[in-house]
Amino acid sequence: MKNSNQIQTNSFIEYATSENNPKWNNCIIRLNPLSHKPYDIRSEFDRDNTRIIHSSAYRRLKHKTQVFFATNNDHVCTRIEHVNHVASISKTISKALGLNVSLAETIALGHDLGHSPFGHHGERIIEKIMDENGFQKKFWHEKNSLRFIDYIETLPNYSGFKENLNLTYAVRDGIVCHCGEVNENFIKPRDEYIDLENIEKGKQMPYTYEGCVVKISDKIAYLGRDIEDAYNYKFFDKEDMMTLKQLAQEVMKQKIRFKDVNTSSLIHEFITNLCINSNPDKGLAFSSEHYEMMNKIKKFNYQKIYSNKRFNPFMKYARLVINAIFDFLLDHYDGSNTLYKLSKYSKFYPTSTVDFADWLIKYSNIDEKTHKLRKYRNKIIYNIEDLMDYKQAIIDYISGMSDNYAIKTYNELIEF
Repeated sequence: MKNSNQIQTNSFIEYATSENNPKWNNCIIRLNPLSHKPYDIRSEFDRDNTRIIHSSAYRRLKHKTQVFFATNNDHVCTRIEHVNHVASISKTISKALGLNVSLAETIALGHDLGHSPFGHHGERIIEKIMDENGFQKKFWHEKNSLRFIDYIETLPNYSGFKENLNLTYAVRDGIVCHCGEVNENFIKPRDEYIDLENIEKGKQMPYTYEGCVVKISDKIAYLGRDIEDAYNYKFFDKEDMMTLKQLAQEVMKQKIRFKDVNTSSLIHEFITNLCINSNPDKGLAFSSEHYEMMNKIKKFNYQKIYSNKRFNPFMKYARLVINAIFDFLLDHYDGSNTLYKLSKYSKFYPTSTVDFADWLIKYSNIDEKTHKLRKYRNKIIYNIEDLMDYKQAIIDYISGMSDNYAIKTYNELIEF
């Protein structure tokens, strides 16, 4: 059995996303040019990193559910902690293999920027709303993250005009292809340079090895951390933890002994095993035993955590909150007069009416004069005379909310 001392460092260095890579020119393409200051010491991917962590969507992740909702416990994982776990794991793997650490970290930090409030349950609620309202497309957070990067999030440029993030192709690609549900044990990047707008869920591998690293790191990050939180919330007991440890031991056939199955032990074991067993010929891969162990732990988590009936009240509440906000805003649609209709209720519902009116001014053609005065230079993505565009505006608005903001908005709707 190989051990961590047998990791062949830099074994992927020839495949790193660098100027020597034939994909390089495609990887650094932006939808529009970015202005540069003299003596900017950052790489293109470092610039993307900065743009992501300065964005509002990144800040909101600290109040978005990972698994456990609206917790008052500061030590329970939220979406931003998960993102940082993925970034840490991606950096460690990329450094060991000789890949572009900056690119991997940047993809990881941005991979959930478009995640809905209330975790994956919120994602399913929004998808159902879209299905009931005539949308032909499905809602999935990977594609929504790309949408937020390309059309929603803005930063002021050097002149104070607010422009879209405009990230590089490699970062955008890694984000939209990051789905952590890896159903095969040999991951290689695709060769094709494709239009990411037309990408299908789960159908394409990332364009770079760094994107593939993030895809695997996403899964490594959530398995152990979810077990830790679930144990602290008494979703299972010490006997269940012993069962989990025995499960891991049986799969590993005594090749390793876990003193404890926790975030640190699992992350270390999966990272080192991946680095030992991966090579450019077959791609990123675990040993067969570790891959089996990962799938068994995932199955355990679904049985004991994600399918636990203790989540039922939360699911009902999240459905009520999201549906109420959507119905309220949809009821105020009146074409080009929508701003006026919203303003009539601003005294009673300031969060939902005023903030959504601002959203329409920024992203639709409803008030181009105010849009210009506010120094917006982002893309206009909604035609206010089109009801489906208006519905899309509501979906985008809700999907960007933090849990706390959605609850605040809902509470305004029920208070008199």
